[in-house]
Amino acid sequence: MEHETRIENRLLAALPQADLDLLAPHFRNVSLKRDAVLARSGDLIEQIYFPSSGLVAHVMDMPNGQTVTTAIVGKEGAVNILTALGPARSPMTMVVRIAGTALQLSPARFHAALEHSHALKAAVNRLNRALIVQLQHVAACNALHSVEARLAHWLLHIHDRTESDMLPLTQETLSELLGVRRTTVTHVVSKLRASGAIRSNRRSSIEIDRPRLEAAACDCYQIMRSRIERIVSTNQMTPRGHSWPAHERPRTHAPLPTAENGAQHRAHAHGAAAHRARHR
Repeated sequence: MEHETRIENRLLAALPQADLDLLAPHFRNVSLKRDAVLARSGDLIEQIYFPSSGLVAHVMDMPNGQTVTTAIVGKEGAVNILTALGPARSPMTMVVRIAGTALQLSPARFHAALEHSHALKAAVNRLNRALIVQLQHVAACNALHSVEARLAHWLLHIHDRTESDMLPLTQETLSELLGVRRTTVTHVVSKLRASGAIRSNRRSSIEIDRPRLEAAACDCYQIMRSRIERIVSTNQMTPRGHSWPAHERPRTHAPLPTAENGAQHRAHAHGAAAHRARHR
């Protein structure tokens, strides 16, 4: 893989060039086909994926055979990054829910780079914190809010990671997102369509009206998004030397503080305080 290849994954694109160069020669471009299983629960993790497009779901397999989605990952993150802590078995099944592409890397190559890159270690820590926040908030939302509101907030999170208002999601995928039967999904989708939040509901896709969908969602969407963005800044995830395409620009109105620019703000504040003290 040539180093000048455009990096679409935002976690990788945020790395300094020297740190990215530790990984780049070992990447393999792969296709992520819908419903492909990238890792099964309990299996030793053999590959790490940095999505360039598409969507991967963390799926919990229950003893009775039911499955439920607990988190989703797109181009802002990575799949199977748990290996950063050492050889690991996947705690969940990782399934592609929206087809795309990814850069694939072996855990051994990743660990070798991790030992020489403070920036990569910091990126992994931010990503793991963001995943924990997502898991905790999904658990709380499932316990407290209606199925209709939960579906709306899931669709918004998926829309944030895609480039179209037409979301290629099957009834089965929606059922897995919500942990409910498909008959319940049909009922909830009908209610959202009646409100105008969903403009059409084709066999394997849903077209959304984002403003109306935001009105139908519970507060969890904005809260979860804000908390995750405080950990994984949209500024940091902007590819080096590239501005955001119009359809990919973050749907927030102002950047949130990060650990890195927080240090700059503190230094600035310290200087301002010293200046005020000299002129009292």
